[in-house]
Amino acid sequence: MKGVFNMTIPLAQLKTWSSQGSVTQSKNTYATVKSALEDTEAPYKSRNFKVFLQGSYGNDTNIYAESDVDVIIRYDGAFFHDISERPNDEQTAFHTAFPNDGTYAYNEFKDHVVQALRNKFGNSVKPGAKAIKIEGNGNRRNADVIVAFEFRRYYRFNSLYNESHVTGMCFFDSKGNRIANYPNQHCENLTAKHQASGNNLKPLIRIFKNLRSKLIEDNLIEKGSAPSYYVEGLLYNVPNDRFSGNLQDITSNVLTWLNETGDRSNFVCANGQYYLLRDGYPTCWPCKDGEKFISAASDLWDNWYA
Repeated sequence: MKGVFNMTIPLAQLKTWSSQGSVTQSKNTYATVKSALEDTEAPYKSRNFKVFLQGSYGNDTNIYAESDVDVIIRYDGAFFHDISERPNDEQTAFHTAFPNDGTYAYNEFKDHVVQALRNKFGNSVKPGAKAIKIEGNGNRRNADVIVAFEFRRYYRFNSLYNESHVTGMCFFDSKGNRIANYPNQHCENLTAKHQASGNNLKPLIRIFKNLRSKLIEDNLIEKGSAPSYYVEGLLYNVPNDRFSGNLQDITSNVLTWLNETGDRSNFVCANGQYYLLRDGYPTCWPCKDGEKFISAASDLWDNWYA
């Protein structure tokens, strides 16, 4: 992006892009999947779990091009943890307080979830590398179910009654890699930012996600290089005073700020727990992908074509 904007995206296009995607179908899909997961006949060893939404539909940032409903089932009868950054005495205190790892293995719980889903949806259930896919049928949209355990990241541990941690969730991919995330914090922080920005953040997220779809369609960025989670995180870092004016003003202000901010290394994910743009971390957006998205979006803004 260089100089003054000349050929910008029309306001009418931005208004279309800012609209939320299907709500009724997504709501009904979630209700159906949730009911299957909470079935009293499901073969879980323990009923100590929660089912909730994450992702675009859960955060009200879904667009028409998105079809999947992202559902989490999190077992809360045990937890995984990260206490690695604490000193040795605190780690010793933690392991003294929690001497065993519980009795319900992650893989066992996941197998039980797959069985519960297949009891309801049959061969539409397809376990994948990270999520269990439920293929859509009729008015039911595609759904991705993540099987998770509670996850705790510790900032202090002197005893059971003198500790500090943040609670999230974690799951394991097909290679055994543990992936931790904080969907509740992500959702709460986006909502707070949305309100602080004059209720303009979420419409702008939808604009940027539609803009991303056009960039992919025109082979200007690779599919999968700008996941919604990271696009939401990118805009979460933009100061609130850039979200003023009409949608053209806001889009211009945000792109200008992103390009004028040379050092983006301290950008954080919307959950506030991880940096956004870092290389070599499964929770971070590779720098080249983030930079390419910003550059391509800016070029499209400067040189709009229908």
